[in-house]
Amino acid sequence: MADLEQFRQEVRAWIEANAPAGLRGTRKGRFDGYWGGRLHPEPDPDVKRWFDACLERGWTAPTWPAEYGGGGLSRAEAEIIDEEMERVKVPPPLVGFGLVMIGPTLLDFGTDEQKAEHLPKIVRGEVRWCQGYSEPGAGSDLAGLQTRAEIQGDKVIVNGQKVWTSYADKSDWIFALVRTDPDAKKQEGITFLLIDMLQDGVTTRTIDLISGWSPFCEVFFDNAVAETKNIVGGINKGWTVAKALLGYERSMIGKAIEGQLAGTEQELAASARAHLGRDDGPLPDASLRQQLALYSIDEQCYAQTARRIAETAQATGAPGPESSIMKVAGSELKQRRWELATRIAGLHGIGWDGEPFSEDELNTTRQWLRSRANTIEGGSTEIQLNIIAKRVLGLPS
Repeated sequence: MADLEQFRQEVRAWIEANAPAGLRGTRKGRFDGYWGGRLHPEPDPDVKRWFDACLERGWTAPTWPAEYGGGGLSRAEAEIIDEEMERVKVPPPLVGFGLVMIGPTLLDFGTDEQKAEHLPKIVRGEVRWCQGYSEPGAGSDLAGLQTRAEIQGDKVIVNGQKVWTSYADKSDWIFALVRTDPDAKKQEGITFLLIDMLQDGVTTRTIDLISGWSPFCEVFFDNAVAETKNIVGGINKGWTVAKALLGYERSMIGKAIEGQLAGTEQELAASARAHLGRDDGPLPDASLRQQLALYSIDEQCYAQTARRIAETAQATGAPGPESSIMKVAGSELKQRRWELATRIAGLHGIGWDGEPFSEDELNTTRQWLRSRANTIEGGSTEIQLNIIAKRVLGLPS
């Protein structure tokens, strides 16, 4: 513990000396930061300067092995780095699906060649990744995917479509599930494949959402070419890899929601006072008081559970079974947060544009609309509850 406290003091001193003044106080969530990639250079020089400084220390991927450009640090040390960045509200130096999804999966399942090829490029922010799982006919039933891949020598020819692919229009590479054996049992004919997006055989098209903003895209493969050396886990053995990556994805979603929910009870209470014209004392609406109190309790329980999971992971190297509930609980809690915000704002919570609505009120409308998808994306709540019941609790079918 003394060593960790000394490490914390060293980290704090380094951040104080190196964090750009223009970034202090700007951190809002886990995806505020440098995404990297070849298609969209970072426009903010402070963000790039902060990334470069952390990269030099291996802090863009602090727990990854130093041979790939990581920091070679323990989970506890990485948590201290994040806490100290959070303390001064500077964004993490690097964010994205390469760092939190495909990178850890390659560390678990990748060959030495795959690790050496792809991990350093993630650490250095040179390549931005997206995820090719869902298809128009394969969402909750992911194993029903139909994107086909034919192996021809050392090449893999891919044809098909993916949908709800976040930031595909900004990404350089995609990690995708493809069907390499159409005659096998659904899960047994799937291969996990890494595909370069910047080729003629790959087309992306953005998808608009009712909220007015969307990261989602469709991706079309028309004789797209990948290499067999970028098959992860073996031909027709991608389902095991896919499930492991889903664990990282749900952990990422849970952590992102935790950051988005932190302190929102105070924001909701302040909004209620403003809209009800009550500067101090109990709010006059007893029902609203009760809902705010219940939300506050659940928000704190969620945060405490997240901390327990993080402590378990630090001690054992893997999260406990309770981590399986975080995506479900967090998604529903986030929906309640924006339902409360909309109720508090009243008529001012249903504006779309222009006067007399403030930017905060317009944001409330759009965030409420966006939150409706929280219990669908990343695995619907219904599917997640089935998984928890069968695989975590061992309940009979």
